[in-house]
This record gives sequence, C-alpha cells and structure tokens, in this order.
Amino acid sequence: MASRQHLLLPWTVQEREDPVLEFDHGEGVVFFDRQGRRYLDFLSQLFNCSLGHGNRRVIEAIQQQAARAACVSPQVLTAERAELAGRLAKVAPGDLTRCFFVNSGSEADDQAFILARLYTGRPKIFAKYRSFHGTTLAGLAVAGDPRRAAVEPGIQGAVRFFDPFCYRCDFGLEFPACKIHCLDALERQLQMENPATVAAIVVEPVTGAAGGFPLPDGYLAGLRSLCDRYGILLIADEVITGFGRTGKMFAVEHDGVVPDMLTLAKGLTSGYVPMGAVLVREPIGRHFESKMLPLGSTYAAHPLACAAALACLDEYTPALLEHVRAMSTHLFSRLHRLAERQRLIGDVRGKGLFACLELVVDRATKQPLVPPNTDSPLPLQIRRRAWDEGIHLLARGSLIVLAPPLIVQTKEIDEALERLERVLTWLAAQLH
Repeated sequence: MASRQHLLLPWTVQEREDPVLEFDHGEGVVFFDRQGRRYLDFLSQLFNCSLGHGNRRVIEAIQQQAARAACVSPQVLTAERAELAGRLAKVAPGDLTRCFFVNSGSEADDQAFILARLYTGRPKIFAKYRSFHGTTLAGLAVAGDPRRAAVEPGIQGAVRFFDPFCYRCDFGLEFPACKIHCLDALERQLQMENPATVAAIVVEPVTGAAGGFPLPDGYLAGLRSLCDRYGILLIADEVITGFGRTGKMFAVEHDGVVPDMLTLAKGLTSGYVPMGAVLVREPIGRHFESKMLPLGSTYAAHPLACAAALACLDEYTPALLEHVRAMSTHLFSRLHRLAERQRLIGDVRGKGLFACLELVVDRATKQPLVPPNTDSPLPLQIRRRAWDEGIHLLARGSLIVLAPPLIVQTKEIDEALERLERVLTWLAAQLH
C-alpha cells in the first residue's frame, strides 16, 4: 500500500485518516481500491465526477488536445477558449454572457467577491450562516461554515445572515405559514448595515455540505427582488449544483431567476481536469471592457480543461437531465421509505441527485446527532463503516450527503441504499 508519509490531506486531522482508502481505478458509478474492493461512488468523488468514471468522450477530448497544444498563456485567445465561453453563455440563463475562467470552485467564489466589489464600489458581502464558498481566505471568511475558524477574524466586510432552513427555522416558524419571514429579517439586517455598503449576497440554490437543503419556494425570487431594490448583486454559487445535478442545467432555473453572477466548477469538467468559471451579466462584462481587471492565474482556461469542458457540455443533454429527474424520484422514494425504518433519520431533503439525511437523537425534539461546531469522531466512523459496506458518501456533522453520478441507474440506487441501511443499523447499535 502506498504511504502518505509526505502527503497532507485536506479537511482533516491527519492521523485520524490512517489507513487511507487507496483509489485505483473507476468505471461508471463504481470505483475500486488497490486491493480490488468495489465501491459505489455515491458522492461523485466530491460532487464533481458528474458523468462517472471513464467517460470516453471526455478522455479522448483531453488526449487529442494534449497532442495538439497543452501549454498556452492565459492572455492569448484559443479556439477552445472562445468556443467554451460562447457555449456557456448559450446554456446559462438570461444575459449571463461573459465568462471569466479560473481553476476551481473556491477561486470562482473568491474572484466573484472581488468582481462584485470592483463593480459596485461597495465593501460588504452577505452570506448565510450555513454556507461554504471555498477555501481561499475570502471564501472561508465570507461563508458561515465552521471551517471559517481557520481564518478568523477573517476579512472586513463579511456579514452573515440566518438561513432559510425550514427544518430548523432560526425564528421558530413554519413554512409556508411564515410567509418567508427570514427574507424580511434579511431586509431589516441590510437596512441596519446600510444597503449602500453591500456589494453582493451569495447563496447556493441548494445548500451543499453545510446543510444539504434547498431554498424554500419563493425565496430565491424574493431575494432577487430584494437585491434589485437596493442595487445589490446576487451571486449564485452553483459549484455543486451546476450542470444537471438538480435536474436542470442550473439550479436557479427551478425558480426562473437570473443572478448577476454564477460561479461554476466541478461538473463543468466532471472533475476530469481542474476548472472553474464566473459567469457575469452583460452590464458587468461591459464595465470591465474599459476598466482594469486585476485578476487572473497562469492556468486559467487551460487547454486541457477547455477540451474536457466542451466534451462534458456535449454530454449534458436534455435526455440526461430527464434521466436525472427520473432517478431523483426513485432515490427520494427509497430514502423516505428508509426513514420510516431508521429512527435516526430526522429529515430527508435535497433536489435532483443531491440528497441529504439529517441524523437526530430524537425526532420529536430534533436534537442533532452531533451538535454544531463539535469535533466528534462519529462522521469519520460513519464514513469508514460506509467504505466497509462498499459505498462512498459524505458524512459531516449530523449529515449524510449522497450525490451519485448523473448516469446512475435504479439498480445502483437500490444497491447503495441497501448498503446505507446496514450502515445506519450499525450506527443505531453503537448508540444504544
């Protein structure tokens, strides 16, 4: 087995990870370790392998591009860069027609925050308490995820607001009777902060690893109106939800909302080559035609990444999106039946092929299995047990998150949930 002696792993206390699962190869919805054990990849590695492992169209596009040109300055034009920017402009909602390429989702959010400040001349960025926007200094500082502790007190201008999280409403109300009270509370907070100092509000249309919940119906449209009222930019972080994950090409399309900026990565290349992007509306793009754009990086719009992204766009067909919606119906039907048998499951939520189980000690009180901001060994133990059962998932805090490749089939969903049930049965036994 390979040694991790010289390697630092992300998001972890290093010694806890030993022994580390050693990936060997993958095919479709499964991958294998060096010992030949098979795993159902129900996290798409880290939400990014949307087309599954071994997609020949993407692999061959990368190979062909590498043979032709694999090292190009980010300041010159190539046919692939121009084509990719144009195709993203075509599939994006509304007038999100200008594209700024970066190397990851973290960079995409970071650069979007800078662009918002440059464009508006305002200093503040608002983000939800239950949010994660990457591991740059600005991304960690803006988001509410507990990982922000690494950079606190963070940067000036980061302001957090209470989430539209209906399962655990911070105001003790119930949707829809609440009439989206949390949006009214956000407006009052903006007024207290002085909206003329706020550059942007950033939200994930479906909150990812920080909560796993969709925004309630009407929230995103109301947020769009709120931003328009005060001249604030709306940034939609679709690093996880973009490119079909929720059953639409982009999650904002469920609400018919056009943000001012759309941040992308992961599914953009299905994880085959690192790449991210910020799509901005036409007025923002025009602004930087005559203003200095002091941003960029050596590997932005890398030729291999462009080739991979173009091949992926060919794969994200209407038929695939329809398949995602059909598989979503099957997945959530199975998850709700699972919740009837497993009392640890307090809530089942998500959208498309993004699903979250919230684990609780008691359903009536909703006491979480792992209290917030607690360094508990349970999530690591759950993940290891899941690996023992041959399923790869995300266990974080009180959450179990599933996000299989978009090509998943019903038989693979059934097999995965049978394995997940064994994990939950094991967990219940450990707790009693």
